[in-house]
Amino acid sequence: MSFFSKQFIDVIQWTEPEDGILAYRYPMEDMEIQNGGKLTVRESQMAVFVNEGRVADVFCPGLYTLSTQTLPILTYLMNWDKAFKSPFKSDVYFFSTRLQTNQRWGTPNPITIRDREFGAIRLRGFGIYAYRIADPKAFYLKLSGTREIYRVPDLEGQLRNTIIAKMTDAFAQSGVPFLDMAANQGLTAEKISEVLKPVFSDLGLGLDSFVVENLSLPDELQKMLDQRISMNMIGDMGKYTQFQTAQSPQRTKAVERRESAWVWALEW
Repeated sequence: MSFFSKQFIDVIQWTEPEDGILAYRYPMEDMEIQNGGKLTVRESQMAVFVNEGRVADVFCPGLYTLSTQTLPILTYLMNWDKAFKSPFKSDVYFFSTRLQTNQRWGTPNPITIRDREFGAIRLRGFGIYAYRIADPKAFYLKLSGTREIYRVPDLEGQLRNTIIAKMTDAFAQSGVPFLDMAANQGLTAEKISEVLKPVFSDLGLGLDSFVVENLSLPDELQKMLDQRISMNMIGDMGKYTQFQTAQSPQRTKAVERRESAWVWALEW
């Protein structure tokens, strides 16, 4: 009687009710998947079957009939008969592979790096990046786990701290002066992105874009840089003043000749 009182699932599918959901566990309490049932994985999704705590199969977008042909690994994880006619119990997780855009990153406090021109400086930066789930199995094993729902904010802090750490390493290894980094933010973003991609990949993520919107110094250091620029300009102004002084006698004679010509023309 207990067998007939169970609820069986014929169709497994999921549509995202809102933005920001990365992983969702299909509700399976007191239910079993019917042999020959259907699994629908939509575009921008992937599905993972977990049985007895072990990842069994990963499904890309498509419509699947759940049988030994579509779940070959499960036949070795459970004590089913060879005909595979019994319903089975398994956890199903859906993962959104959509691009998560406009993710913000920034340095909460200035980071200290060694600069070739200014020595040790404290640098601030911020920008945006976009990522997506590329390997749901790795994402499940290392991040989302057995949670019912795993959202973008749950991952935000870890990714932001990872970006700051790797950005510091990238600046330290590049040896590029601050002025060159600030003037070539696109190239700087590419270098940081190359350092970050393997780290994202290890978490089952793909880093699709990384943008540096601004690199700056704290206010007190920016004032010192402005003073240095002003001093350089004063040095150039000194040379310009010397040139103007040397040219002044010739300019005076030229003005006098022009004025005499105008007087003669008016008198005539």
